[in-house]
Amino acid sequence: MEESAKLTLSGKEYELPVITGTENEKAVDVRALRKDTGYITFDDGYGNTGACESEVTFINGEEGILRYRGYAIEELAAKSTFLEVAYLVIYGMLPTPAQLDTFRMKIRDNLAIHTDMEAHYVGFPASSHPMAVISAMLNSLGCYYPDMASNDREQDLEHFDDAAAVLMAKITTLAAMSFRAKRGLPYNFPNPNLRYVENFLHLMFSKPYAEFVADESVVKALDLFMMLHADHEQNCSTSTVRMVASGGANMFASASAGVSALWGPLHGGANMAVIDMLTEIHNSGDDGSRFIEDAKNGRARLMGFGHRVYKNFDPRAKILGEACENMLSSLGVSDPLLDIANRLKEAALHDEYFIKRRLYPNVDFYSGIILKTAGIPVDMFTVMFAIGRMPGWIAHWKEIAANPKGRIHRPRQVYTGATLQSFPSIEVR
Repeated sequence: MEESAKLTLSGKEYELPVITGTENEKAVDVRALRKDTGYITFDDGYGNTGACESEVTFINGEEGILRYRGYAIEELAAKSTFLEVAYLVIYGMLPTPAQLDTFRMKIRDNLAIHTDMEAHYVGFPASSHPMAVISAMLNSLGCYYPDMASNDREQDLEHFDDAAAVLMAKITTLAAMSFRAKRGLPYNFPNPNLRYVENFLHLMFSKPYAEFVADESVVKALDLFMMLHADHEQNCSTSTVRMVASGGANMFASASAGVSALWGPLHGGANMAVIDMLTEIHNSGDDGSRFIEDAKNGRARLMGFGHRVYKNFDPRAKILGEACENMLSSLGVSDPLLDIANRLKEAALHDEYFIKRRLYPNVDFYSGIILKTAGIPVDMFTVMFAIGRMPGWIAHWKEIAANPKGRIHRPRQVYTGATLQSFPSIEVR
């Protein structure tokens, strides 16, 4: 017997179907509610609303579970690379060696951008935030690939593989160019012999007279950073990509919208807030001890601890925390901000105040430290997030585009403005 829910409105009872997901999560289906009753549901911020069915990512925040396409994030982090996981997220299966080689080659062959795009950077003032530049450049990128960005759903899907490779490849090149343009530095050409992360660091930091060679621990940490951010269910930017795509927009326009949503400090800027917090503590002459007491007494806000989704622990944090320790040990880095970070981490892990409130270090805490140590400027932190999140945006765009029964997303509202008013008579002279 199928499960259902009953709702009583104005003395009349309505039966609502219950949808059960593959991990036994339940949802009351209210798609016919307004048509049948004239009522809508009200859920500010959509915190209790399932806006779609998706096969990409499963999260259980209470138990600290994150899986891409059914694979535990812990196993993927131990055995895979970012590009393998990107393929998994986009195509729904881990690649064979041959499939992975083909995927890598398609990305390698699309790293360079059309030289005309270089002129676009001239139009941005030096003060431009890289996320504003990246969003604009991704949208502009579609103009150079009209077959892939036609806004004709059937045609865009026909060119899906090529468009996915173009976006995966060129976001690294465009990001590095935004970094160098802001600093008046010449652009570097992609090096097809380097791995994905190594090539990005080369594009960022190589000089005409000296090729940048990254420490392997940095490459590994950044690869994990991107892997752990490849998708995260229906977050702000991903749901934005799906909403834009639901109107028929192509993958380039949808990804550009995702970048804009990610730019917000409440979404993609959390690891920037960690570094700002550590810098403020250091500049105040504190070693972190006073800040810890201020946080316990409500006089300071602890950034990078706890998580809205993960109630007990963030599974990504443990993985990235270990990578962070390995990187710092390999580099032999000495930085007062890192000393403060370690003091905060130890307090959170052992102080009863933090333990009771589940204020554990989350992925943003460690990612901020990793990016800073790798030499990534703070204003590029969110750009790094966007590079990592690109596979998820691509996968979710395809779910929308390939659904023949899909409808344009159109939330309802509860109107709270003025009621009907009479227009005042005006004497015409």
